[in-house]
Amino acid sequence: MKVNLLLCFLLCSFLSFSQAEKKIIIKIDSINNVALSHYNSNDIAKSFNLFNKAIKLSDSINDNYGKAVANFTIGKIYDFMLDYDKAEASYNEVIKVSKKTNENFLLASSYLNLGKMFMHKKPPSNPIPYFEKALFYAKQHNVRDQDNVDKSEIILFNTRLNLAKLYLEANNYTNLLVYLSRAEGNLNLIKDQDFYVAQLKFVQGQYYLKKKLYNNASLSFIEAITRLENHISIRVKDKNALLSDVYKELSSTYALLDQDNQAYQALLMHNNYRDKFLNEEKIRQDIIVKSKFSIESYKNVAQIANNERIEQLVASNKIKNVNIIISFTVFLLFISLLTMYKSYISKRKLSNILKVRNRELMTAKNQAEKSSELKSNFISNVTHELRTPLYGVVGLTSLLLKNNDLSSKDTKFLKSLKYSGDYLLNLINDILQIGKIESQKIELKNVSVNIRLLIENLVNSFDYRLEETNNQLQISVDKNIPEFIKCDNVRLSQVLINLIGNSIKFTENGKIDIRAKLLNIADDTVNLRFEITDDGPGIPKEKQKMIFENFSQLDKNSNTNYQGTGLGLPITKNIIELFGSTLEVESELDFGTTFSFELAFDIDREAKVKTIKTRKAKGDAIALTKKYKILVAEDNKINQIVTQNLLQRENYECVIAKNGLEALDAHKDTLFDLILMDINMPVMNGNESTKAIRKFDVKTPIIALTAADIEQVKEDYKLIGFDGIITKPFDNYEFFQIISEHIQSSKALDDKSGFKLEKVS
Repeated sequence: MKVNLLLCFLLCSFLSFSQAEKKIIIKIDSINNVALSHYNSNDIAKSFNLFNKAIKLSDSINDNYGKAVANFTIGKIYDFMLDYDKAEASYNEVIKVSKKTNENFLLASSYLNLGKMFMHKKPPSNPIPYFEKALFYAKQHNVRDQDNVDKSEIILFNTRLNLAKLYLEANNYTNLLVYLSRAEGNLNLIKDQDFYVAQLKFVQGQYYLKKKLYNNASLSFIEAITRLENHISIRVKDKNALLSDVYKELSSTYALLDQDNQAYQALLMHNNYRDKFLNEEKIRQDIIVKSKFSIESYKNVAQIANNERIEQLVASNKIKNVNIIISFTVFLLFISLLTMYKSYISKRKLSNILKVRNRELMTAKNQAEKSSELKSNFISNVTHELRTPLYGVVGLTSLLLKNNDLSSKDTKFLKSLKYSGDYLLNLINDILQIGKIESQKIELKNVSVNIRLLIENLVNSFDYRLEETNNQLQISVDKNIPEFIKCDNVRLSQVLINLIGNSIKFTENGKIDIRAKLLNIADDTVNLRFEITDDGPGIPKEKQKMIFENFSQLDKNSNTNYQGTGLGLPITKNIIELFGSTLEVESELDFGTTFSFELAFDIDREAKVKTIKTRKAKGDAIALTKKYKILVAEDNKINQIVTQNLLQRENYECVIAKNGLEALDAHKDTLFDLILMDINMPVMNGNESTKAIRKFDVKTPIIALTAADIEQVKEDYKLIGFDGIITKPFDNYEFFQIISEHIQSSKALDDKSGFKLEKVS
């Protein structure tokens, strides 16, 4: 029973307080409205007095909104009277109070007014941070004024237009155009827009005038004048000020267009509106003087009244303190109970929301994984479909180039065709390479390499491009560099190919130097410096960082013959970083470019001189002492012709199987020394055929011959039964080297074990 009585008492007390506060809030709103009407009528003193009264009432009941509204207009009053320090203090008070109640209109408007004020303040201050905050709050929800009218678009327009003016003064035309365009977009949602359009057109005309687009400038100024003169709801002062400025700029524009009569007429209009504006400014100054006197008088009276009120409050507060403490304690108890109940409800809702979100995240995760898998499969299929015909193009071209009866004209055409095929292949590899680098799927290998022969072989592959660009290429390798080092020859070759190709691409009738310098040798480690120098057009200093960004290129004027994909140098930079080094560039316009990098390698002191010497021209034959028999499983007829002719030219006996099943049957009937197995084939693919062969033959080398990305098959090819992988289109020298090495290794193993494979019936 006692508990029920206590709850009833608390409820009645709460309702009585609520009713009293509601009446005071209504009174505050009424005072603010009356004060605002006085402000709009230029009765500044009355407006100031009423707003201060509203602030005091708001403080008495902690009405943050009423206090913010009053302080906002007081700030405008101080701004009107050019008392910028007090105006700033008032606006900051609005911002402080409005943040507590999320009053986005007052926040955005205060920051906007502060920015406009700092544009004219002496000494000047940077207004841009205030405009940026105004944009932030104007983009929030519920940007409504005291009359519940949405003001977001108007605030956004005014803020962006003022930013445009700032950037116009700073000659920052890029940002100017951005904010002008966005301000113009806000106009579409503003109903009474003539004055706003006039302001926009005025700034736009000033921009055209600076850019010497005088006709465009005159059109913008004329439209601004038309909007202003046809619109009667604009304040006279604002209208005359803007018309004066527009006519002044229009007069200057006509003068630059040699339209002297129009320039004179516009100047007369400027003087007319300027006189009107100056008369209004005199009236404004009179109002300011009178208002300052009235406000000071009000402050003196208010100070006396405030002192008396303080004395009364001190006496009454002693009596009220006890009641307040009791009421506050009861109120806290009630709030605590209410908070605990709300917390329980919120936690239960949050738990349900989290369950739903977890299900949504799981669905999104599954969709993302599916999308990624589809993307990978698509790239793999496209790669295969592109590399397969390229194998035919490059292979047949290489075969035709070996004919001695070709005319010089045909030879030139074929070299051009082979270059185009090689270029397309490199382009495909670059696109795949950048994806691997970004996903960190590249691992460096460590194999024995003769650095001199590697550089010479790379240079020979550029014969056609050197002839086409009329460039000379010179190689300089330090004689003290060890003969064999250990490194990833594929990645190092890719780096040198990209850098040499880049120099040839941008140089004509010039000279290109490739240098390998010895820096030092310590124990089993050698440090080398590679330099690729050309005397081409050079790269501007401000663009030397940009060339290492994906898909970026220099301006078209810098290379009119060839633009490329913008992947070569970024890939090169990333590969060198994988080696633990950095790619450096030194360049000067019209004096050429030097790319350089330093790498550390292990010295291969145990490397033996190979009996099969590397020849300078790639694709040369490897001498054979016996005619070996090779089975080629390939479904593409053109690829069959290319592979068969290549093998027969090098004294191999070749048998073709159209699919994996034919390859399986052929190897059961005839024992081959090596099998080249395409992976993607009809009836039975290469993986299935290889697994079937390994059930009865584990000795014969089987090499996967594929146009797919090698990274996708290298992880499990040994588990399938392959001894190695060759990617189509392949390098002829590496192709025959891999074949020879696997055959010789297989024969050596057979001789050592005495194993001899019999035919399978």
